[in-house]
This record gives sequence, structure tokens and C-alpha cells, in this order.
Amino acid sequence: MATDLVIGIDSSTTATKAIAWDPDGRAVAEGRAPVAMRSPRPGWFEQSVEDWWGSLRTALGALLEGIDPARLAGLAITNQRETVGFLDSRGKELRPAILWLDERCREDVDLLAERIGIARFRAITGKTPDPTPAVFSLHWMKRNEPENWRRLARAVDVHGYLVLRLTGVPATSWASADPHGLLDLRSMRYSPELLAALDLSPERLLPPVPPGSLLGEVTPEAARETGLPAGLPVFAGGGDGQAAGLGVGVTGPGRSYLNLGTAAVSGIHARTFAADPAFRTLTALDGRGYVFELCLRTGSFLTDWMVGRIFGFDPARDPGCYDRLEAEARRVPAGSGGLLLLPYWSGAMPPWWDPDARGAVIGLAAEHGRGHLYRALMEAVALDMAMGYEAVERTTGTPIEEIQVIGGGARSPLWRQILADATGRPIRLSATIEATCLGAAMLAAAGAGWYADAAAAAAAMRGATVEENRPDPRAREAYAPLRELHRELYPSLRGIFARLAALRRAGR
Repeated sequence: MATDLVIGIDSSTTATKAIAWDPDGRAVAEGRAPVAMRSPRPGWFEQSVEDWWGSLRTALGALLEGIDPARLAGLAITNQRETVGFLDSRGKELRPAILWLDERCREDVDLLAERIGIARFRAITGKTPDPTPAVFSLHWMKRNEPENWRRLARAVDVHGYLVLRLTGVPATSWASADPHGLLDLRSMRYSPELLAALDLSPERLLPPVPPGSLLGEVTPEAARETGLPAGLPVFAGGGDGQAAGLGVGVTGPGRSYLNLGTAAVSGIHARTFAADPAFRTLTALDGRGYVFELCLRTGSFLTDWMVGRIFGFDPARDPGCYDRLEAEARRVPAGSGGLLLLPYWSGAMPPWWDPDARGAVIGLAAEHGRGHLYRALMEAVALDMAMGYEAVERTTGTPIEEIQVIGGGARSPLWRQILADATGRPIRLSATIEATCLGAAMLAAAGAGWYADAAAAAAAMRGATVEENRPDPRAREAYAPLRELHRELYPSLRGIFARLAALRRAGR
């Protein structure tokens, strides 16, 4: 029987998805399973590495009920980024993994940034210090759990841990190691300077290899646990954000993707390294470039929050509520009648890097209603992305010619049009639903020899554009002054956010 399928696995924060794809990028079978998450204290978020493995086993079991495993040519994994697990010398869990959204290390961000220097850290890793990268969670562990630190044999990313369980090989993709904030993005090796600051040897980390590399084969033991064929090749994958970009074919300069999921994340492909506070720099999954990433912690989370908490709708009982709200917002002109919203419900990442930032609604008047608020929310995300795109172009000289949009929020025609008008760029809706899984599958397809490289796999397997929203010149003109106001809004409120945060921490 021909090996005509590859598996793309997405081990995300809340669930594992395993999907089998054919050479044309068609999904043939899939399996899903949740991943438990715990919050033992406010601002702490943890998982067990065993839950990552158990969720993968369940998802693969469901997938393999729909296909003959003999058809498989290989698999690759994409993963939740910045999350770090801790293993002892026997490969057992020392303590629960610390997730990317955990905030216990805020003091450690300041301590390590003071030692290394913010500009120096950014020059090495492409990232501005904030609580997200795992390097700061490691610093927290060293300070607060010295016995666990002493016993730590391996600090692992999700991808690397699952590869270890599948193949027995201690290695990971450099596109999964990179978000942890220890990799020098020019050499693709762990930075001796950062390792020294943690008193951490490289042997306590997983060796990073290029995406698409053959990492190993499924062991007989893993085959018994998962149902996969023993000897199945496992290829290096990468972080879920970069995988989504590959999944919609963002493999060359001038192209970008925007995932309007719970968070709004956009990546712009570039051939050469650059670092700036206006974006995060990561490695691209094609192995030949970088991704300049914009990240807004609250994307479609904001619409869900407003629909449920403010407007009082229950989408499970009233699924048409989103369509009605969109119709109301569509009747409101660009600018929402003088209403401006700051979308930092969960803090600000680029360009402000302020975990104490919060949301704000400015300009409320008696004539405003639901449609104004709902449109202002969509405009806030669009204006923030427009600010980011302008900064990337200004800083790097990389033009952004088109934006491929994916995620739940991309289903909104109005939001897509607002994005086109605010950014001045065509917004193209991809037919690809599971872009992250597909990006991993593209790496497996290239590794299996179906295509010459990841870019060729993306060209052959990515879905077509199903809709395109082009900027309306009049609306584009209307958004020009609003872009300037949006850029000024956070700096005007920064001091107030800091004072409010101090009151929160004091319990007042």
C-alpha cells in the first residue's frame, strides 16, 4: 500500500488535534482530545507533561480509527509556545510545567533584564523581556525552588517532550526552542551569555535542529501506546504561530498572516534578522527566514467577552446573536461615532510591553449603542494591527503586500473589511480551517520527500483564497486620523494603568 498520508499534530494549550492529510492538503481523518490546565494561584497556570502525552495518545487513537496506519509516511508536531516542562534524570516530571500565560515570573523579568540588558536580550533572541518566554520561568524556578533546580536534568518544550516520548531522541526543532528566549537567532544555538546568566548548561536543554529534519522513528513502546506504526519517521515541527503561517503559504517577503483567534497574532515573513520593540522575531518554519510577529493578547476573546458579559447573550442558546450584532455594527460609520477602544484587556505586548496595561473605552456619549461598541472593538484590533504593520515596514524596510486571515474572528465579513480599510491592504480569507495542523503536515510532507522543501509543500498543500476584502478608499481616509489617535491612546494612559496596578496589588 502506498504511503500517501502524513499526520500534523497541534498540541495547543487546551487540546491536542491530530489530522491526517493527503499530498493535496486535504484532511482525511482527525482526532482531538482536551488537555487539562490548573491554576493553583492567581496568575499561575500549569499542566502535567503526562497530560500532554495522554492527550496525544487519545487524539491519535481517534485519528487511527479512520485510516489504515500503513498509509502513513511520517508526522510532525506543532506546539503551544513558551510553555516549559521540567524532567529529572529518569525523564520523570519534577514539577508541573509552567505555561506561556503564567505571570509568576514578573519580578524575574526585571532581574534578568537588568543583568543582561533589555537591548542586549532583544539583539540575541529577537524578543523584548516580558513574562511570556520560558527563560523567565526558569529564572523563577532557580530562585524559588532550588532543590528542583538542582535536580533538573532537562527543561523541555512541548514539541521536544512529545518527540522524546515518541522516539526516545532528546531533540527539538529550533522553531520550538526559539520562543523560550534562550536561542541566539543568528547562530540558531543556545546563547552562552544567557545560559551563563542562569548558570544553565546546554546539556539541560534539548538540542535544536532545523524544522523538517528527521528527528527519529516511533519506538515499539510508543507504537503500542499510540497505535502508530513502529519505525514511522518523526520530523521536526515548530511553534504554533509559525506553523499557522506556513499552513496558509506565508513563505516569502511581503506576505503575512493574521490569526484572529482568542488572541490576535500576525506574522510577517522576512529573509533577514531584525529586532525591535515593535514586534517579536521568531524563526520561520521554512528554515530559511524569520517571522516578525505582532501579538495582541485579546482578539476574538474581546467579541466573546462583550457578547456575554456586556450584552448578556448566550451564544449556545442564541447562535444568531453575532449576526445581529454585526448587522448593527455595519450600520455605524467608520470611527464608531467618535468612540475609541483600547484592546489591552490582558496587558500589552508589542510595541508597549506593559503587563499592567488594560482596556479602555474613550468618547462614550448618550447616542452610542451596542452597534457602536461592537464596531469600536473590531476597529481597535484593526487599528492596533495597522500600527504594528507600519512599524514593521518602517523599521525593517519589509513591505507588507497582503494579509492571509484565519481563525474564528475571520468568519466576520465586517471585521475583515475593517481590517482592510484600517491597514490599507487586501485581506484574504483562506479556505484552510486547521492551518496550524496543516503547517506541521507540510513539514512532514517535505521530510518524507513528497516535496523539495517546506515552501514547495506549502505551495502544493495550502488552501485557496475563498474571499478577498480590498480597502475602500473613503473608509481608508476616514481611518487615517483614527490611526494617529490610537497610537497616542496608550501613552496617554500609561501612568494611570501603573497606579491602578499598584492599587490592585495592594488589594484596594
